This record gives sequence, C-alpha cells and structure tokens, in this order.
Amino acid sequence: MPALGFEIKMWPGKSPVPREELIKQVKGVDALFCYLTDKIDEQVLESAGPSLKVIGTMSVGYDHINVSQLKKKGIKLGITPDVLTDAVAELSVGLLLATSRRLFEAHQEILNGGWSSWAPFWMCGPGLQNSTVGVVGLGRIGQEIVKRLKPFKVTRFLYCGRSDKTEAREIGVSRVSLDELLAHSDFVIVTCALTPDTKEMFNDSLFEKMKSSAIFINVSRGGVVDQFALQRALESKRILAAGLDVMTPEPLPPKHPLLQLSNCVILPHIGSATIQARKDMALLTVKNIIAGVSGTPMPAPLC
Repeated sequence: MPALGFEIKMWPGKSPVPREELIKQVKGVDALFCYLTDKIDEQVLESAGPSLKVIGTMSVGYDHINVSQLKKKGIKLGITPDVLTDAVAELSVGLLLATSRRLFEAHQEILNGGWSSWAPFWMCGPGLQNSTVGVVGLGRIGQEIVKRLKPFKVTRFLYCGRSDKTEAREIGVSRVSLDELLAHSDFVIVTCALTPDTKEMFNDSLFEKMKSSAIFINVSRGGVVDQFALQRALESKRILAAGLDVMTPEPLPPKHPLLQLSNCVILPHIGSATIQARKDMALLTVKNIIAGVSGTPMPAPLC
C-alpha cells in the first residue's frame, strides 16, 4: 500500500510467524495485521511500543489477544464478523452430516477392505428428520446453521442464552435452559464465544446430561470443551459421536487419543476456508487497519 503512504513489513512464510520473529519485527509499528495463531499478549505489546495504534485480526474470535491490555494502552482492535458467517455455517452442516452419517468411517472401510457386501444396518447413523437440534450460542453463525438445517425436516430447534433473541423467534428457535437443551437434543451444536464463563463448560457433568444417542458438534473454540471429558464420553459411549473443527491445542498431535476414536470426526479448523470468505476476511482486516491508523471509524471494531 505505498500509494497510501504505508510501509509494510510482511512475514514471507506460509506457516505462522515464529513468536520470536513477531516480537522482533513488531517494534515501532503503527499497526499489526495478525491471525488467530498469533498470541498478542503484553510481551508483544511492550515490544511494539507506544507507536502501535491499531491491531486487525483476521478472525471473529479474539481469545488470542489480551484485550484488557489493549484498552489500557488505547490500542484499537478490529475483527472480521459477518464475512465468514456463511462459510462456517456451511462447514458446520457438513461436519454434522459427516459425523452422524459416519462418512469418514465408511470411507475408511473401503480402504481397509471392510466393505464386503450390503448389509441392512451396516454404517447406519442417525438422520436429521424428526430430530431436535440444540444450539449453544445463537449468534450470527448459530442462526445461519439453523436456517440451513430447516430443509432437513428437523422437528424442533432449541437454544440457550442469557436473554431472548428476536431473531430466534423469526427463525423458529425456542429458548430453554442449558440442562433442558442437553436433555432433549439429538444434535448439540456449539457456536458460543470462548470467555472465562464458557471455558471448558462442556465437562463430565454436561456430557452426562446429554442423550446417549446424541451427536456433539463444536465449531466455536476448542477451549469451551474439556477434551479429556469428551474423550471419556466417547470411549464409554456416553454420547454417540462428536465432530470437531476446533480443539486444544491446534494442531492436534497426530497420536492424540481423540484421533484414534472411530466416533470422533476432526477437521483442521477450516470453518471459514472458502476462497471468497478468506479474501473478504483479509480485506476487512486491511480496512480496519487503514481506518484505525487514519483516525476514522473502523468497519468492524471490537474496542
């Protein structure tokens, strides 16, 4: 962006910038374009110094950023809501279907010779027709998931939250308590933000409250789930299966116990991975930064 008078320093690698390189290169910058893989904590902010005016993260989530420190230092933060909503909603439906209809497991049976002949109940899984779907976190993404699942003839959609949402009534979703949602849902879809209140909220206690036939889907953040509790729930058949696009840590080690379970489908955090969504996210991040540096209102500010 030389025409705008900006000098740009860019990490040339395809993988995330190493932390030591980030701390080194951030010194004296006016703005920082980061990803959710970049931990922006007090050390990074101190290294940047007083010149840092704005951070643009190419993500909706911001749990990788110390927001309280940004506020103390008067640093603006821009995020990328809306532009990835459709992509994540599409992926969520795909992940749900891959998990419930056992698509990965069935494909593996072809590769290992397990497909010998047709059998009445071989590779069967629960369908969406006449089911109850519960959404934990009915924000933009949760609402779009509901809209996409309606044609599958779902009987009931439930959500839990601190307040009634007008949008919920418009799309036919009923507000219930979390306990009621877990007790009645055939599919539990997590789309809530990771906060101190939601950190590892899905623990042994909550999995015990779910149906033994339930499918658990997480497309929010890995930190909302106690993964050891999820592993226990899957191994003991306390719940039927799980589909995860997010986990802790990321990437998950290849020999992690969850990857050894046939009833756990894991994707490498590709919820927003459509070409258009990523282009739109990058463009919005740039617009946030330009506005923040220029002193004009950012298109998508968090603080």
